Amino acid sequence: MTLKTPSLAQETLRILKPFWMLVALSAALGVVSGLSVTALLATINSAMNAAGGPDTHTALLFGGLCVLTLACSTGSNLLTNYVGQKVVARLRRELSAKVLVAPIAQLERYRAHRLIPVLLNDVSTISAFALSVAPMVIAFTVTLGCLAYLALLSWQILLITALTVVIGTGAQFLAHRFGMKNILTARNGEDELQKHYQALSGGAKELRIQRKRRQHMHDQLIHGATERICKANIRAANIFVSAETFGSMLFFAVIGVAIAFQALWPSTDRTVLGGFVLVMLYMKGPLEQLITNLPSISRAQIALRRIAELSARFSSPEPHLLVSDRAPAVSSVESIELRQLRYDYPQVEGSQPFHLGPVNLSIRQGDIVFIVGENGCGKTTLIKLLLGLYSPQQGEVRLNGETVTPQRLDDYRQLFTTIFADYYLFDEPLPGQAELPPEAGKYLERLDIAHKVSIRDGSFTTTDLSTGQRKRLALINAWLDQRPVLVFDEWAADQDPAFRRVFYTELLPELKQQGKTIIVISHDDRYFPVADQLVRMHGGQLVVERNQEPALPA
Repeated sequence: MTLKTPSLAQETLRILKPFWMLVALSAALGVVSGLSVTALLATINSAMNAAGGPDTHTALLFGGLCVLTLACSTGSNLLTNYVGQKVVARLRRELSAKVLVAPIAQLERYRAHRLIPVLLNDVSTISAFALSVAPMVIAFTVTLGCLAYLALLSWQILLITALTVVIGTGAQFLAHRFGMKNILTARNGEDELQKHYQALSGGAKELRIQRKRRQHMHDQLIHGATERICKANIRAANIFVSAETFGSMLFFAVIGVAIAFQALWPSTDRTVLGGFVLVMLYMKGPLEQLITNLPSISRAQIALRRIAELSARFSSPEPHLLVSDRAPAVSSVESIELRQLRYDYPQVEGSQPFHLGPVNLSIRQGDIVFIVGENGCGKTTLIKLLLGLYSPQQGEVRLNGETVTPQRLDDYRQLFTTIFADYYLFDEPLPGQAELPPEAGKYLERLDIAHKVSIRDGSFTTTDLSTGQRKRLALINAWLDQRPVLVFDEWAADQDPAFRRVFYTELLPELKQQGKTIIVISHDDRYFPVADQLVRMHGGQLVVERNQEPALPA
């Protein structure tokens, strides 16, 4: 599938659209400030060359222009900062919302080490660039105003200056073009470095034990990535600094040409030369400011490109997060059916493609369903299709006899409580609920974690537990969620035999008696008789066995 990423101009206009009046006002104030600076230079030049010296009118004009320049410059900067921070906050909300409703398959392929830098670094780059917009507008206006004033002084000198600006601009264009390649290389290196940083944290125990891997991580992977980023940034800085130095040299060269022009044509009014030198020396500052901001412009372009790519990639036919944040349209589950469901993983170089299905499966309300099979046979993929986390290439999911459409998919998911093998245990047990019910304490006692966790102010006191204990706490959370379907992905794998027996022979039957539908991925063949249905999987295919009278093992 080819991503249709919006152009940088389109993305910029989309981002700024809600604030276009403030942006226009900020730009207008910046233009007025720049023109006021030009008028100040003209007033200073006139005062310096006045026969009788500056008069009261000139002094008042100078004071008024100073106040106008300061007021407009301050207003432009304040508005730019306000719009910039609002844009950054909006980007963060939009990208977070995109991620929250993005298809899980897209998130899994994009990987966290690429996602986190976009959410943090690229958005921060836009924030930093926003602060420099107003000064750049003012600097650009000052440059144009100075050129216009030079035209009033002498068109010959204006031509020399314009030629200098054209040559300098050409040099900056080339610097921007080649410098941006190096900045892009550095930005890609940051994604790679983020991946290694995650390995430092996630694989900390293994790295302590495996000395060679630890040395390889430090000496090769991290050192290599940081060196590539460092060299790319140095090359980019060398290009931009060289272009800036070349521009400064051009300024002094054109002043020298103007002095030679005065020597060759002595009849030229000295006011022209004095005004020219004054304007050129002042204009050097704004032009250098524009040049200095070229790297930030390049970084902002790359950041906008990454943000636009992320926004386009994480597209979903489901309703927006805020639209679907309501009570589910269906609160009961009479039946769930998978009809001719098929899912194909993208081809990975060096491995055989994996296909699941076609799958036909029917689950009735109150069933205990075990999904069993060897590792890699497609059990977790089947669960993700059942939950609507993956979109099948073929077939459909039916709830109570009706097809689950993309518009209803989020409502459908609200019927499930899940504990995945790689589950995440949130600190808040039930968002939006004032306090935990008294029964939660009984479950803490029953699952033997009351000595580690208690209830205080309506919440659990800690989630800092062992892997098995965290899964028991997750099980309590699942019970408290009070949803009709519970899904357990190898929950008992981290439990000791006693708790496995409690889970299979006591908790699951109790939940069934409460009317819950239970789906369990399991390797514990001793407890297979507990299931109403046994779904055996092999190589992406499944065979369903139904127990007429489920028995509990002794």
